[in-house]
Amino acid sequence: MYEGILPLWKEKGMTSHDCVFKLRKILKMKRIGHTGTLDPSVEGVLPICLGQATKVSEYIMDQGKIYVATISIGTSTTTEDADGDIVVNDSTSKSFSRELILEVLAELTGEITQIPPMYSAVKVNGKKLYEYAREGKEVERPSRKVMIHNINLLDEAATFSGQEVTFNIEIECGKGTYIRTLAVQIGELLGYPAHMSSLVRTASGSFTREQCLTLADVQNAVEEQTLIDTLLPLKSALSAWPTLEVNEENEKSITNGQVVEVHPLLMENEKIVYEMLGDPIAVYIKHPTKSGMMKPEKMFSSTKGD
Repeated sequence: MYEGILPLWKEKGMTSHDCVFKLRKILKMKRIGHTGTLDPSVEGVLPICLGQATKVSEYIMDQGKIYVATISIGTSTTTEDADGDIVVNDSTSKSFSRELILEVLAELTGEITQIPPMYSAVKVNGKKLYEYAREGKEVERPSRKVMIHNINLLDEAATFSGQEVTFNIEIECGKGTYIRTLAVQIGELLGYPAHMSSLVRTASGSFTREQCLTLADVQNAVEEQTLIDTLLPLKSALSAWPTLEVNEENEKSITNGQVVEVHPLLMENEKIVYEMLGDPIAVYIKHPTKSGMMKPEKMFSSTKGD
């Protein structure tokens, strides 16, 4: 069975679950997980975890993302993207200088507050918001803080004008950011209704567009028995944290997942990774209740298999 991380290019028209379903058939294995949902209308990088790598899917989900989005100023929709029904259509002539748009993008860089869209999977009282929305109900949504590391305006124009003004931006952001909500926020600062008319995810954590295969590519690679050359090791999802090789003194306690004295590296890092012969065997974190001690958060088997 396959082990590791498959950087998949999710095509438009499919859900993340669709991708996993198809891959289970292509790879003939069950232990497959995706690393966060991408809407059907969005294409882009979707790392897929195979075998033991399913244990690190949450780490990939927690890492930053890079998107390229088209922002449309002049029309708002029920879903904040192009799939929804039009709520407001302002057909007046508009004109924005490049400098004004850059100022707005700068204002939305850093830690910002967002209210998740009604058409989203965020749960309120145990029920997903999109389920309320489909019933025609609007409920109070909790605001959340998200981190926008950088926004680049990709178009070179000096002035953006017309009844419906569109421009492309690249966003580097942290976990939980809604780009369609960001589009609405850009519109609010410019004084007009807005929505996100297209979205592509170009990176997820350390996984990039250049590394990705489509489902058709995966099928071909399986038939040609070359897929294993494309899979990235489980450790590629752990690169954000320091790595230590086990030694004679701690090998037994670490491989058995015991609570041990905290390593100095955990003073400055959220996690540390222990390896044996280059393969991760454990991710350790500070013990939540025992001062000066650390415990395993994840353990990995050194044997290969599904």
